[in-house]
Amino acid sequence: MPELPEVETFVRTLRPVLVGKTILESDLRWKRTLAAPTPKKFVQEIRGQKIEGISRRAKFFNVQLSTLREPQGKPSNLIIHLRMSGDLLAVLGGYQPGTHDRLILKLTDDTSLVFCDPRKFGRVWLVEDPDEIFRDLGPEPLSDAFTADWLYASLRSRKRLLKPLLLDQKFIAGLGNIYADESLHLAKLHPLTTSDQVTKKQAEHLWSAIRETLEEGIRRNGASIDWVYRGGEFQNHFRVYGRTGEACPTCGTKIRRIVVGQRGTHFCPRCQKGK
Repeated sequence: MPELPEVETFVRTLRPVLVGKTILESDLRWKRTLAAPTPKKFVQEIRGQKIEGISRRAKFFNVQLSTLREPQGKPSNLIIHLRMSGDLLAVLGGYQPGTHDRLILKLTDDTSLVFCDPRKFGRVWLVEDPDEIFRDLGPEPLSDAFTADWLYASLRSRKRLLKPLLLDQKFIAGLGNIYADESLHLAKLHPLTTSDQVTKKQAEHLWSAIRETLEEGIRRNGASIDWVYRGGEFQNHFRVYGRTGEACPTCGTKIRRIVVGQRGTHFCPRCQKGK
């Protein structure tokens, strides 16, 4: 599943291609891709909308729209979550639909925005207020709201294992399996550490590690580890993720893999001894 750096890379790639274009028509090829509104209402409302901007919240895309119809309607937001296998493509020129295409938006300038999703887990919403989808999300880890003091207080107020807590989107928005493992290794914290046992200094190290890891992931256009996401190179710089049995880049100890909260978890038993 694409995580924060991969989605951010998508956004930065799509923004200059799509912003300013108008949606001429939509082709909803699998109705359950659409979470809201009804397919009939979606087809009616999306037509004539102009793309004003594209942004990211956690692992969601938010395509900001404004209608060109008269009388002037309310602006809306096209929210997209890729889930396990989703992909977004901006195609210039004539486009022939593929087997796994779930939604195709035909735009001005002979451009198409294609949502392809082989496993059919991805979802699309068309809403006026994006908070309908985002209200329960935690802070963005690269925002000013995410501070070391906030992280320390939030960790201490809970009694949960660190790895599952970092993956909880209501706690921190955007972290996934790859970047949680990498951040914990950089912070020298064991994934089974209980959050209420983290010291203030450890919390500061974790805060710094999360930001550093995500920023590095974005600089390297995310990680390409399977066919779902392509073009990134962060996988060439993993410290622990996917490196079971290989040497830790810090101390040379063999990386271990355990299952925590039903997720494969990679760590160095020497660098990340825990409490």
